[in-house]
This record gives sequence, C-alpha cells and structure tokens, in this order.
Amino acid sequence: MLRHNLIPQHAGRGFRWRGGEIARIEGLSDAVFAFAVTLLVVSLEVPKTFNELAVIMRGFTSFAICFALLMRVWYEQYVFFRRYNMQDTVTVVLNAILLFVVLFYVYPLKFLFSFLVNTWTGGSKSLPMPGGGFETIIETRQMPELMAIFSGGYLAVSCIFLLLFYRARRRRTELELNPLEVLETGASIGASVINAATALASLAIALLAGPGNGALAGVIYPILLCPGFTIFYTVMGRKKRLLENASAARDQQSAGSPVA
Repeated sequence: MLRHNLIPQHAGRGFRWRGGEIARIEGLSDAVFAFAVTLLVVSLEVPKTFNELAVIMRGFTSFAICFALLMRVWYEQYVFFRRYNMQDTVTVVLNAILLFVVLFYVYPLKFLFSFLVNTWTGGSKSLPMPGGGFETIIETRQMPELMAIFSGGYLAVSCIFLLLFYRARRRRTELELNPLEVLETGASIGASVINAATALASLAIALLAGPGNGALAGVIYPILLCPGFTIFYTVMGRKKRLLENASAARDQQSAGSPVA
C-alpha cells in the first residue's frame, strides 16, 4: 500500500510521526480516493476503434489535472494522520465529511477541467445529440454557477483541513508536540486559511459579480494563491530557521555547561 511505502521516507524529517500501523479510518479513506479516481476515468471499456481511442486520449490532460488535485488532498490527509494519529470522534466525523465532499465533487471537477482543456485546445463548444442536433456544452451565463460549485468544494476541503490542524494544535500538550512541530502545525493552518480565503473570494465573484465574470472567478486562484503562498512560506521559513537556531544554541549551551 502507498501509505506503507511513504512512511519510511518521511519518518525522520523533523516532525515525529505518531501514526504506526494503518488505521481503519485511513484504509476507508484510501478506498474512497481510489473509487474517486476510478470515476475520473473517461471510459471503463477498451476502445473498439481508433476514433474512440482518440476521444479517450483527448481527455488525458483533464484527467491528469483532476488526478493531481485528488492526490494533493489525499497526501494532505495522509500527512495529518501520520503526524498526529488522532482517532477521536470529531476527527472521524471531519474525515467522513472530507470523503463525502471528494466523492460528490468528482464529476463537477471532471466537467470543469474537461471543458477548460477542450476550450484551450480549440475543441468544439457543442456536443452532438442523439436526435441529430447539437447542444452547447455550457453557456456563458452558466459559467459563474459552475465556478461557484467548484469554489464551494474547494472552500469545504480547505475548511475541513483547517479544523483538523486547528484541533491538533489545541491538543499539542496531549500529543506532546515540540515547538518546531507546533510551528509546522501553524503553517498547515495558515495554508488552509489562504486556500479558504481564495475560494471564498472566487465564490463571491461567481455569485455577486454578474454572469460575465465567470472567468474572473477562476483566474482569481493563481492571482491570490501564488503570491500568498510565496509570502507565507517565506515568513514561516524564517521563523523555522530562527527556532532551529535557538534550539541549537540551547543544546550547545547545555552541552558546554559544567556537570555538577
């Protein structure tokens, strides 16, 4: 299992991992994420003609994007349980909500990025119907609603991780987190806040800015996330180095002090 393979690679990277054997909640999560990835597949049948194969291959880019987003959520959840090994009722409920959101948003995610990739590559904006006519994939007035659906899911996932890491920091004494681990937990909370604020801004644009601003609701993500994370992780990196230097100085002073 992927979780088992990743554990030895990360166990000694400065954050003591409290998770040992894979818990049932993690096994269930892996099954749900695997099912979600299966739903992303363009077709479960082997193509019978080259034209069918070409249609499937055109969906590769959108599948790769959606797959990467799902794996990012999976990895964040994986790191949380490895670091804190929290199995209490509230954590189980929050994780169940996360899995529900992941499953519910698979098709909206697939539709959004399939449409965007199709548009970027100059594909047709309409689909043939069984009756012989054509239907527009999505109308301009519907774009804000589509972005509102996507941003709602992005906001939900961000808020769930925010609550999970916040609860871990509140239980820092029980979990025996050292100062560096508390700082890392705060960094995870801050990252979740940035993601949630960006999704909230996109959601506000989609709902309030009018039908012609659907594209702006999507463009706002790189506009806010790129500088936001750059500044945030620069500041957190400096705090981490100061904390590590202070800890090293204390260790050196303790080692150099005369023994009574």
